[in-house]
Amino acid sequence: SLLMKRKLFLYNFKNLRWAKGRRETYLCYVVKCRDSATSCSMDFGYLRNKMGCHVEVLFLRYISAWDLDPGRCYRITWFTSWSPCYDCARHVADFLRAYPNLTLRIFTARLYFCEDRKAEPEGLRRLHRAGAQIAIMTFKDYFYCWNTFVENREKTFEAWEGLHENSVHLSRKLRRILLPLYEVDDLRDAFKTLGL
Repeated sequence: SLLMKRKLFLYNFKNLRWAKGRRETYLCYVVKCRDSATSCSMDFGYLRNKMGCHVEVLFLRYISAWDLDPGRCYRITWFTSWSPCYDCARHVADFLRAYPNLTLRIFTARLYFCEDRKAEPEGLRRLHRAGAQIAIMTFKDYFYCWNTFVENREKTFEAWEGLHENSVHLSRKLRRILLPLYEVDDLRDAFKTLGL
């Protein structure tokens, strides 16, 4: 099936602060081709990690086989259960540099951090510098995913307790990661001045 089961989506995409046991990454995607003022959908679906291969790399292999026209503009949107690890961020950044006619937006449910807690933030910054737009999923993103990628049987998406608060918390964390370091220092100085 092209659509994800409801329980699978809710279990994997829940934006919990501590998501124990959720080892797989799921990636829902939409690929559009843009011609001047109009855009047309080319493909959508979802992928998950497969034996030793992260889902972001699987998607890059999938899209590389398309033989994209360098004269056309493409927009890819991802909704992921975890943000990319350092290695995947590097692969995606390299891919974006190789395809300047392609834009990528990533909406993620949760931020992934490995044992080396400095690597993943650096990977996200590298991805951001390569032109990827990275954001945390909000209610409207979950609502869109529910209606686009989930076998919902006409059931309306219902927010779980803490969805909004966790989204705000993670958005602040992501913003701190992506902000240039001098801006973070400026903010610290401003807070000191205000006595906060």
